Amino acid sequence: MSVGTSRHDYTGRVALVTGGTRGLGAGIARAFAAAGADVVVCARKDTGDAPGHFLPCDVRDPEDVARLMDDIRARHGRLDVVVNNAGGGPYVPAAQASPRLHQRVIELNLLGPLHIAQAAHPLMDEGAIIMIGSVSGTRPSPGTAAYGAAKAGLHHLAACLAAEWAPRIRVNTVVVGLADSGEDQADHYGGAETLRAIEATVPAGRLARPEDVAAACLFLASAPHVTGASLTVDGGGEQAAWQYLVQRATGA
Repeated sequence: MSVGTSRHDYTGRVALVTGGTRGLGAGIARAFAAAGADVVVCARKDTGDAPGHFLPCDVRDPEDVARLMDDIRARHGRLDVVVNNAGGGPYVPAAQASPRLHQRVIELNLLGPLHIAQAAHPLMDEGAIIMIGSVSGTRPSPGTAAYGAAKAGLHHLAACLAAEWAPRIRVNTVVVGLADSGEDQADHYGGAETLRAIEATVPAGRLARPEDVAAACLFLASAPHVTGASLTVDGGGEQAAWQYLVQRATGA
């Protein structure tokens, strides 16, 4: 489903997408804008082509988050949808990563979404908060241990907030699998040949795209009786490495 053919109508609603200037976040922001929402995107830096109204914010800094919400209150007076998309972390084996790196990764992927959700709460008469999670938080994540642990915590945080803030505010999680954010993915996955091999392990035959994640967000933001849920967007899962190797060796 393209953002131009969205079946959802968010006219008159205000949506905040963190990390919305690039990659998956920009795709989510474009989808809500196409559905009629007044979109606010935040990030530490403006790329110059961010969809919606850009406001600078480091979600790891509670004071920065408070300023962001003050700006949204002054401009819009309310929030209806919050998509906690800002996140990420580099590949570094746990034994080699510095304590500072681990701290920053957990701040970005777990504490940042909590800061945003808590600060957004007073601006939301009712509405939806969506956490962008990861399969790294549901299975071992070697090389990105702090990231995987933070995403596991984020999934649990969403369930806790859903129970605490119901029925006024619904909180759900989109658990994203291997994804093509549209930003030099071949380099990220070790080259075009490796990327093709990785895609072959996904039952759907390709990585998740921004519009796939955006479609899940549009649904969860409009589903009135869905809260505390996790919606997985992974193209059918990740095939076990041994299965892929057997198929490649046997031609099955």
